[in-house]
Amino acid sequence: MRIERRYTRAGESPYKDIPFTSRTSKISNPDGSVVFEQTDIQVPSAWSQVAVDILAQKYFRKAGVPIRMRPIAEDSVPEWLQRCEPDDESMLDARGVADAKKAMGGETDARQVFHRLAGTWTYWGFKHGYFTSEADARTFYDELVARTRRSGGAS
Repeated sequence: MRIERRYTRAGESPYKDIPFTSRTSKISNPDGSVVFEQTDIQVPSAWSQVAVDILAQKYFRKAGVPIRMRPIAEDSVPEWLQRCEPDDESMLDARGVADAKKAMGGETDARQVFHRLAGTWTYWGFKHGYFTSEADARTFYDELVARTRRSGGAS
């Protein structure tokens, strides 16, 4: 399948024209007690508060996200699309001991979610031969990521 670019340019970051800002997601009960709160969330500036809340509550991985990753080399899979695994060696302290709290965390930036989702869908398509070329796979990935600026209930 051939994919045409509409929102991105080859060789440029798909985030190039998407301004991001720091926001807070907070959900409270009618009595004022807080059910959920996450501060300093990085999201596209145009997103509504409802979109920020949905992202933070439903799409962010809350825990178990490695701070550092390394690619898993696979034959015929381009480097930019390779799956990743935790880079345990780089997360060791000076004594050679891993601190789980420092090694793992949660997602706090919409770009992490966009990369995780668009990367997975692109990887599957590439592995199953859906794309005519690697360039088409890259275009698919970039266009999915860039399209997010128009999503999210822009207000």
